[in-house]
Amino acid sequence: MRKRFFIPIIITAAIFLLSLIGYITILFLGDYVIDEKKLIFHASSKIVDQNGEEVASLYTENRSPVSIGEVPDEVKHAFIAVEDKRFYEHHGIDFKSVSRAIYKDILAGGKVEGGSTITQQLAKNTFLTNDKTFLRKTKEVIIAINLERDYSKDKLLEMYLNQLYFGHGVYGIQAAANYYFNKDAKDLNVSEGAVLASIPKAPSTYSPILNPEKSRERRNVVLSMMNEQGYISSRETVRAQGSTLGLHVKEKSKNPWIDSYIDLVIKEAEDRYSISSEQLLQGGYTISVPLDVSIQKAAYTLMKEDAYFPGTDQKAEGSAVFIDNKTGGVVAALGGRDYLPKSYNRATAARQPGSTFKPLAVYGPALEEKLFKPYSLLEDKQLSYGGYAPKNYDGQYEGKVSMVDALTDSKNAPAVWTLNEIGIETAKPYVSRLGMNIPDEGLALALGGLEEGVSPLQLAGAYRTFANSGKYDKPYFIRKITDESGNVLYRHEDKPEKVFSKQTAWNMTRMLQEVVKSGTGKAGEFSGEIAGKTGSTTFTGKEGGTKDAWFAGYTPGVTGAVWMGYDKTDEAHYLKGGSSYPTRLFKDILKRSKQKTDTFKKPEGVKDLDRPIHLEDLESAEADYSFTPMGLITVSLKWHEQEDKRAEYRIYEKKNGKEALIKTVTGKGSYEIPYANIFSDVSYRIVPYNPQTKTEGKGTDFIKPKIFPSGH
Repeated sequence: MRKRFFIPIIITAAIFLLSLIGYITILFLGDYVIDEKKLIFHASSKIVDQNGEEVASLYTENRSPVSIGEVPDEVKHAFIAVEDKRFYEHHGIDFKSVSRAIYKDILAGGKVEGGSTITQQLAKNTFLTNDKTFLRKTKEVIIAINLERDYSKDKLLEMYLNQLYFGHGVYGIQAAANYYFNKDAKDLNVSEGAVLASIPKAPSTYSPILNPEKSRERRNVVLSMMNEQGYISSRETVRAQGSTLGLHVKEKSKNPWIDSYIDLVIKEAEDRYSISSEQLLQGGYTISVPLDVSIQKAAYTLMKEDAYFPGTDQKAEGSAVFIDNKTGGVVAALGGRDYLPKSYNRATAARQPGSTFKPLAVYGPALEEKLFKPYSLLEDKQLSYGGYAPKNYDGQYEGKVSMVDALTDSKNAPAVWTLNEIGIETAKPYVSRLGMNIPDEGLALALGGLEEGVSPLQLAGAYRTFANSGKYDKPYFIRKITDESGNVLYRHEDKPEKVFSKQTAWNMTRMLQEVVKSGTGKAGEFSGEIAGKTGSTTFTGKEGGTKDAWFAGYTPGVTGAVWMGYDKTDEAHYLKGGSSYPTRLFKDILKRSKQKTDTFKKPEGVKDLDRPIHLEDLESAEADYSFTPMGLITVSLKWHEQEDKRAEYRIYEKKNGKEALIKTVTGKGSYEIPYANIFSDVSYRIVPYNPQTKTEGKGTDFIKPKIFPSGH
């Protein structure tokens, strides 16, 4: 009987003792893991440009701490209702909610409901990482219990509301109220409070800007939960649920010209260095970027001008990327004409590249494989390849044309013929090594007719390879990241890969210079040297309509790509002009930013490529017999000289019905044949000759020499 009596007492005492030890341990560990400095939300990161000048402070203007007394009760209740309905009853851990969550998880066979209190969320977001380990969860519990010991419920709720992320770079309830509704937190109504309370669960999914319908549905769920928990009446619930979202978005960016660049910096921090945007905000980092403010501002300013965008209305879009040739760092990036932070960034959006793809997917590989040379003759005929029959945009075909001229005039037929000759299996690895992994396997690859397309950033990175002696390195936005103490945490490392030889890269530069000097890229003006290629895709819905217009090219200093078009092209929204518009914009950005007007320098050990020789038709010539003092008879031939002094002239003699090449003359329009027989039936023909392509132009008919020169 005594044993039966004492055993429960002993067990109860043991449980009490263990609980006491556990509680004391939690209190002790809480003091150890809580760093109260982290509860002061002021650590922001800064971005510095290539000159070390600060150009942006990440979202500090979007966090304005507010006291709990300035937050209306209905707004506080909205967050409590959806996040932690027993907030005022528990002491950091809601064992009822945890038990319910575990029970539902077991029934569902997976995690379906969270059990974290507001205090636990504050502990996790402020002091801990997002890893899913048991140790992290244990720390979260310890910190939550100690926070409840040291701070009042109102203070905990105040800290929680001031550190929440509300999407679009906005942190804290005050900044969120200002951003979404253009008002202070103290002026929010119940519907607006419910909208904000619905966002933190999934900021992108429930963004009232990006997904208004989902935001409205989630807001109405929050309002229903407030009604169920007695915070608002049924009448108030119905009225609030029937209202609009009431957005009045206020953009507070001081530097809209840099917003799209900043977003790409943040994305690279996440993708390459696993630093989230939240960490950037709270980490106090200094992020050094290769930004050139002059190019970025020039692109931003000129993109605003409608004259560059030949759309059916004033909503045609555009994007531009420029890269430093030497370092590979992105010196400028515009994601749109009226870009909003965290929105659709067209600098990284895939579009059809059109003829800008010819140097990358066709002519570059053809030269590198030594299957063709710059002045090799390509077939310029309308041919069919298993039903695929590409056409030249002007409907003109020359039969045969040099690679230089095919590129200069952006002819489609020779490009497809060349790709067919070298083989898609030969060309595609080059495209992949240029940073563009594309699934396409057809000959339309030659003309940039891609299934998924490529982005301006990818295209600029690929073209920089030609400017960088044939070496490709993925473009980057972050040079290095340092902490508050100046310690370098991350640094960009160059990993160049040789794609083309120096000779191929230089040949391509010379060929692309010709495009700008006399071909499709000659629109606009810039006093320095540019090598580049135009591109456009046709909108079949309207005759003469264009879907995408491009210019990609480089100077000795920078490489860039400019795209313009509509996000969605249809019969009411398309470009009425082609690639001359982005070409002109590209050059004007260079001019406005005062880029150096340098000339390209030929690398050592590389053979130069001369500009193309273009022959003129030679329709007539003169042939005369003349007498010399010695009594010798000479045939004097004269003809009109070609403008290009490098042209050669082949002289053919026809005697006794047989033709023969007797001489080739360079750089002059005359030739004398001594010891002629005045009584023979000989005649002569002069034909212009191109030594680059080894082809003849149109020459004269055979003419018989006259006994007396004209004028005698």
